[in-house]
Amino acid sequence: MTEAGPYRAVFHDSLGSTNDEAMALARSGERGPLFVVAESQTGGRGRQGRVWFSPRGNLYASFLLSDPAPLQALPQLGFVAGVALARALRALSGGGERLRLKWPNDILFEGAKLAGILLESTTLPDGRVACVIGFGVNCQSSPDGLAYPTSHMTQAAGRSIAPGDVLAALGSSLQTQLDLWDRGAGFSTIRQAWLAIAAGVDDIITVTSFSRVVTGRFAGLDETGRLLVETEGGRVVIDAGDVFLHGATRDMMT
Repeated sequence: MTEAGPYRAVFHDSLGSTNDEAMALARSGERGPLFVVAESQTGGRGRQGRVWFSPRGNLYASFLLSDPAPLQALPQLGFVAGVALARALRALSGGGERLRLKWPNDILFEGAKLAGILLESTTLPDGRVACVIGFGVNCQSSPDGLAYPTSHMTQAAGRSIAPGDVLAALGSSLQTQLDLWDRGAGFSTIRQAWLAIAAGVDDIITVTSFSRVVTGRFAGLDETGRLLVETEGGRVVIDAGDVFLHGATRDMMT
């Protein structure tokens, strides 16, 4: 056992990016499962290359897996990771219904962004596929002045939550969800668990996807995890994009 629950972990004072370090280890022969953790990052990033603010006091951890599933099932890991992280944070904070998932990979507390997940993969020269799941969790602080509201775990829990607390809970939760996922065979179970704690299901949402803007009812996920939106013109299936939530949850964009 380690400070990452059941998984091995390596700890750094500072890195450019924990995802980049995990990929470098994979290229040097590391197979995982392994957590790479840093107290701070100088080049942290979110989806589509967006900056992830990385001061000390928050969790920056990347989880390395080798050949975790057939290629077509690899994108499902984002949902596995989302359910694992959401359940770990709910257990730590007592946040319950106030802490929810936002498609495809964000954790919200009362509508404000608390954590994000970045999934990356590459095929190595020896034919192995290295998958890295990056977790960024606001534990002690969250950035100000962004285009959307933010929150942190200490605020959500009403008590101090340290990065190590989150890492230990995440490791155990991730092991449970990976076992349920079973290399893709159990994705229907993961999909149902994700929808049960998702924000905005059956509400009106707006999705910006490349040059397209779609507004309609969030009708769930298809069998592969793609977003389903019911519009006046019919059902639209979306592979990637930014979601704006309306109604009871404050509008925001990742």
